[in-house]
Amino acid sequence: MKHSHCHPAATRQTLSLDKVRAVLFDLDGTLLGVDMQEFIPEYLDGLATRLTDLAHRRQVVRVMRAAVVDMLTRVDGQTTLEQRMLAYLADHLALPGERYQAALDAFCRESLDGLEPLIQGHPLAQQLLTACQARGWQIVLATNPIFPRRVIDARIAWAGLDADRFTFVTDYETSRHCKPHREYFHEVLGRLDLPPEACLMVGNDTQHDMAAGLAGLSTCLLTPWLIDHRDPCFPADWEGTHKELLAVLSNQAGKVCADDPAGPTQFMTAD
Repeated sequence: MKHSHCHPAATRQTLSLDKVRAVLFDLDGTLLGVDMQEFIPEYLDGLATRLTDLAHRRQVVRVMRAAVVDMLTRVDGQTTLEQRMLAYLADHLALPGERYQAALDAFCRESLDGLEPLIQGHPLAQQLLTACQARGWQIVLATNPIFPRRVIDARIAWAGLDADRFTFVTDYETSRHCKPHREYFHEVLGRLDLPPEACLMVGNDTQHDMAAGLAGLSTCLLTPWLIDHRDPCFPADWEGTHKELLAVLSNQAGKVCADDPAGPTQFMTAD
């Protein structure tokens, strides 16, 4: 067990799995590698090129980026994140919802697959999911819900994973909050109908993912693709590599698992 990068004195020394009945996995930087500082601009630019009849491409990108920031920072909960984003685009671009959806459909049909080279799968991701299912746990894909489901499903598939393994996926069509707000985790707990002590959050972001601890969940910080925020960041109950977590989940701590490449030291992610 390693100390968290945040407030190491507050980090607990053990990870109890006795009460766990569900595990929440972050996606980007956890089950797959992706630099969101490259992925998001490519994604937004692809959408914007299909909306240049309304405004200059750079203006469309600026407004869509602002809409994403609004989803990430403002706690509302009155509507889904998709509805909030569409309202933002209507207010700031006079963009009708159906026109946005048509642009999204065209992008997904014609250009989405061009983003696949930006995704790097992790060789132990499948084994981590299998180890959780072998324990009888439900698995939630707890990605930050700033994308539509089809864009999330594409990234899942490019990483060699099966979306059907997850009890549900947090996407902008169904979610009302984003990480790191504790309301996001309360929303997931409500959908699972489980108390926080029955859930474990696994992610690579010291702020967005480890904030689950504020909602009462146990937390695991995966370090190969670490995003280490300084203000604020939150301590993890456990931290280590995919290989080390697999050993814990498989009750094989100290035994040799499959190779666990360290990968890049850091990917910027939206998760």
